[in-house]
Amino acid sequence: MTLSRSRLGTAGPEVSALGLGAMGMSGVYGPSDREESLATLHAALDAGMTLIDTGDFYGMGHNEMLIGEALRGVPREAYQLSVKFGALRDPAGGWSGYDLRPASIRNMLAQSLQKLRVDVIDIYRPSRLPPGTDVEEVIGTLADMVKAGYIRHIGLSEVGVDTIRRAVAVHPVSDLQIEYSLISRGVEDEILPALRELGIGVTAYGVLSRGLISGHWSGTRGQGDFRSLGPRFQDGNVDANLALVEALRQVAAGRGITVAQAAIAWVAAQGADIVPLVGARRRDRLAEALGAAQVRLAHDDLAAIEAAVPKGAAAGERYPSFAMHDLDSERTSA
Repeated sequence: MTLSRSRLGTAGPEVSALGLGAMGMSGVYGPSDREESLATLHAALDAGMTLIDTGDFYGMGHNEMLIGEALRGVPREAYQLSVKFGALRDPAGGWSGYDLRPASIRNMLAQSLQKLRVDVIDIYRPSRLPPGTDVEEVIGTLADMVKAGYIRHIGLSEVGVDTIRRAVAVHPVSDLQIEYSLISRGVEDEILPALRELGIGVTAYGVLSRGLISGHWSGTRGQGDFRSLGPRFQDGNVDANLALVEALRQVAAGRGITVAQAAIAWVAAQGADIVPLVGARRRDRLAEALGAAQVRLAHDDLAAIEAAVPKGAAAGERYPSFAMHDLDSERTSA
């Protein structure tokens, strides 16, 4: 299989039409298998998946070191690394806010370069820009790192229109990373039109809503699985959301594809400027996701999928209330 390529906005790199989100390989969804994670990373590269997304706080550095090991010996031009930074962790694995001071950004970047075993990061982005953040200072610091040759492109994550406009006034932005799926469509109202106006691409995470709309959700959450805090997975919400999945399953079966493939292909069909990130941490799930790249949804297919999972039908917010507070993307523009 050869994946097609997409360019991330007018200022960004050319990447594979599907990217690999590596977060789940570092304990966020409970224990993961190290050897299977490495094998999955290699299988993604072999399939032509060039974009690998991580965060320096995934597993407190574990994810970057795992990726660095997997990429040893792989030609640098064969992949692009997208790295989020800024979130703080504690020794118990808890969350401690954000640090976006210029000296901290340079320190985090230096550590990511070492852990990933590279000289330059393709896309570097703050994971969140909480209320009160000096956006111009953050982007200005990143612009200095671009000039110094440590970053190729600046990205954003989970920010709204006003913040996007402030950022691009300082330096070009390649893409916005934001949750986008059949049950998380808020980006369509204001953010996506603004991105297209400004020539900024989208890397869409959560396309399977953390497994909820994958067609494989078993209802079990192991120790350390942060989905136990997710409102959409709570009693009273999860059954309603799984009913949407069953409706989607009927549509997908009629077209000879899986639920996950229908959900991923739907996101990809929303525009050539959108690159879905699939969070596979096993080779079988990766193979299923890659199959979505071969799916071409006609107008009738899209209509049937959206009838099965209507916009706004999901029960529960996409994050717990304390995390929603930090989502600049959830604030409407002035």
